[in-house]
Amino acid sequence: MSVVVDGLEGLRVPEELSARVPAEQRGPGRGRDDVRLLVSRGEAVSHHAFRELPALLRAGDVLVVNTSPTLAAAVDGRLGPEPGGEPVVVHFSTRGDDGRWAVELRSPEPSGSTRPRAGGPAGAVVRLPGGGRLALAGPLTPGSGRLWWARAYGDVPGLLRRYGRPIRYGYTERDQPLSAYQTVFARPSPDGGGSAEMPSAGRPFTAGLVAELAARGVWIAPLSLHTGVASAEAHEPPYPERFEVPAATAALVNAARATGGRVIAVGTTVVRALESAAVAGPVGAGASARAGRGWTDLVVTPARGVRVVDGLLTGLHEPEASHLLMLEAVAGRAALRSAYAAAVRDRYLWHEFGDVHLLLPEEKGHRARCGSNSG
Repeated sequence: MSVVVDGLEGLRVPEELSARVPAEQRGPGRGRDDVRLLVSRGEAVSHHAFRELPALLRAGDVLVVNTSPTLAAAVDGRLGPEPGGEPVVVHFSTRGDDGRWAVELRSPEPSGSTRPRAGGPAGAVVRLPGGGRLALAGPLTPGSGRLWWARAYGDVPGLLRRYGRPIRYGYTERDQPLSAYQTVFARPSPDGGGSAEMPSAGRPFTAGLVAELAARGVWIAPLSLHTGVASAEAHEPPYPERFEVPAATAALVNAARATGGRVIAVGTTVVRALESAAVAGPVGAGASARAGRGWTDLVVTPARGVRVVDGLLTGLHEPEASHLLMLEAVAGRAALRSAYAAAVRDRYLWHEFGDVHLLLPEEKGHRARCGSNSG
């Protein structure tokens, strides 16, 4: 899928705008919520500290959050027969209903990160720590060799707990503990499942900020979507992922919409889950959220639009990222173009440890502010 958003084709994000370490490691006394918040209302943009989020929302609004825990999904291995073999890093992405895993094999770098490699070959065996084995079957999607189905011999959740580490890309400075990749909303899954990569829009939240939101009358509604491995280089659309929208969350979303509250998704994963479970009503009656669980292959685009989501809190995505189609579906092309120009100009930080972007519905009479409300 080609991503084309007018006005972003020539946008270049300087390398120095990559967030290389978590916010709490950038200076004494800093916390997770010490990131910047870019707010879009149509083409109007304003600049805030993330701690100002409660003041930007209204009583009756609902923040829908992803409770999927992040797995230590990267494991070292050797491809080929003993002794020796090619060193690889296995990124465990998604567990299928038949027990197989979708995995990505990458080549290790001396810095501790990885670089892409061709997938396969079919029938090859990857030797894992503790005597585990991984037999490669074939590409997850015909014509794309990045992710492969593989049969794991051994207890994968146990393997990840004992030998795994969080997936890390080259723009980060060093390895981080798994705790750095868990959000305040993360809850263990009964089957040991979780996300290969952090649902990062929820990372800046702290328990104190959640309490302040509740005190202001903002509701927090949970769901889960276990994210697979992102395509950091190829910018492919998302693969099928497992999700669950609880009945209580669907009811809260529908109640908010009926009483004038706004439904704001915390992350693109939440949009995908909510919209996958949404059901269209009679003509003129809009749509409603509903409980649902299973697999979703939904790709939200401007042509498809959104049915139950009014706003989105998300990170900053590279200009070629497929996620931008979803952002355009939520806020419109003009809003996206204006926001990303401002983010580069005002030197916001990108990626999972970076700054965040709140896309809200345009309000009549709201005017853009060019200055920054916070340092």
